[in-house]
Amino acid sequence: MTLSRRHMLQAGCAALSSTVLPPLANAAERRFEPQVQGWRTFELTTTVNVADVKGVTRLWLPVPDLATDFQVSIGNSWTGNATAARLVSDAGARMLYVEFAADVVAPTLALTSTVQTRNRAVDWSSKGVVQEDPALLKANLVGTALLPIDGIVRETAKKATQGAHSDVEKVRAIYQWVVDSAHREPTTRGCGVGDIKSLLESGNLGGKCADLNALFVGLCRSVGVPARDIYGIRVAPSAFGYKELGGNPASLKGAQHCRAEVFLKQYGWVAMDPADVLKVMRQETPDWIKDKTNPVAAPVNKALFGSWEGNWVGWNTAHDLKLPHYSRVGTLPFLMYPQGENASGRFDELAPDSFRYTIAAKEITA
Repeated sequence: MTLSRRHMLQAGCAALSSTVLPPLANAAERRFEPQVQGWRTFELTTTVNVADVKGVTRLWLPVPDLATDFQVSIGNSWTGNATAARLVSDAGARMLYVEFAADVVAPTLALTSTVQTRNRAVDWSSKGVVQEDPALLKANLVGTALLPIDGIVRETAKKATQGAHSDVEKVRAIYQWVVDSAHREPTTRGCGVGDIKSLLESGNLGGKCADLNALFVGLCRSVGVPARDIYGIRVAPSAFGYKELGGNPASLKGAQHCRAEVFLKQYGWVAMDPADVLKVMRQETPDWIKDKTNPVAAPVNKALFGSWEGNWVGWNTAHDLKLPHYSRVGTLPFLMYPQGENASGRFDELAPDSFRYTIAAKEITA
């Protein structure tokens, strides 16, 4: 079964570029300066082999569905022995829903999504007036179940932005507050859960990208700046010599990563990723870097305020979503990992070895 669709954003969209830069020799020479270049095309394949077969098996696999100036979702195809398979969505998250009848002995599925992506970088010297759908901006100003914008969140944001007047100044102050105040916690399971109220109340601002970038997004929303998380996965090594900012295409286990965006009236949607700054500071070198001016951390701290490298694919921006046809009560805070269930219960999406799924990427060159 195959479904394809293409969003053409501009005449040159199909031009591909797989150019990468060689790793840099040492920390003193580190540079992280993504520039807008040509498009790269990736085939992203998720393969599931369900081992614990009991009753009807259901799977929900995220698919990339962004149509932006940095990503174009081309199409999806799948094979396997499913009884039914179709694309569904909830709260803006698109996914492949798959069902296997109880008599299917070895449920198997392979989903391949084709997507184009490229670097993005804001030109801070080029100001204008960018129009955006008011309903979309409003939706990215409200709180969610784990991302409230009142109470301790708003109090923290007001302190962080004291003295800032423009939206750009507020966002910069919040970005640096997150980098200065929070930290990457490698023992956090998966990418974290994004419960920013509990994070702030604990006084221990440690977590991973779904916690740290959610904190950034919630603080921005609480002072009136539209912001959102984008949930996705790294699909290729970084071209800038940073091992922590890339993925191994042959095996993307644990490569899930969420990024953030803010809407600034003079620039439109702008890339942000304080969580990756903190990841580099904690894990790029054997020693924990605690000074953002360190020559390894400084280029990343500067660049990720306004730019991204295009070695990453975004799935969706959804919060508080329901899985269609899910037999249990409740919502997911976000959809970034494969989901599954059968009569034995809900599968553990953070345990791909026991869930039995793999994700791999292949870059298609011209």
